[in-house]
Amino acid sequence: MYAVIRTGGKQYRVAEGDVLRIEKVAGEIGTEVTFNDILMLGGSGSPKIGQPTVGGAKVVGKILAQDKHRRVLHFRKEKEGWTRRRGHRQPYTEVRVTSISG
Repeated sequence: MYAVIRTGGKQYRVAEGDVLRIEKVAGEIGTEVTFNDILMLGGSGSPKIGQPTVGGAKVVGKILAQDKHRRVLHFRKEKEGWTRRRGHRQPYTEVRVTSISG
């Protein structure tokens, strides 16, 4: 069974046992997080498509890590002779999907 969830402004196709990196979600390592914004359920039989979400469906995951991605550099160089170098590290949460119900 698989599900399409929406979190952090993005959509993810997940199945049980998948490990994914999503936008930062509040919680400690080892705690469970529940996703209630399920857009589609599929697998056995015909898929259930939500309008906009599937009622009564939920995906439960376990938080594995709270970390930051690699540094993204922004380098700007103008013809007048000056340069600017800036960086950014986006925080993320690593989650393992433990169950899908719906």
